[in-house]
Amino acid sequence: MASLLDHDMTMDEIMRRWPQTIRVMIRNGMLCVGCPIAPFHTVSDAAREHELDEASLRAALEAAISPKTGSAAPMAPAPVLRRA
Repeated sequence: MASLLDHDMTMDEIMRRWPQTIRVMIRNGMLCVGCPIAPFHTVSDAAREHELDEASLRAALEAAISPKTGSAAPMAPAPVLRRA
């Protein structure tokens, strides 16, 4: 299945398009919600800034926006990622 996340998408765009991704960010101590840099940071930038494994972060965000677990289904707890 193709990724819904484009490499150029900003964290702000991701949160606005898929609000269910906010839970992943909060669970991992990311301060992207309301951050003035969120409109400029990509997933790669945010992972680096928060010392998270980028692949794990992308997988957690993809799981949150997956049609199987999307907004129609109750949100499961977001995984806590380990630091890179």
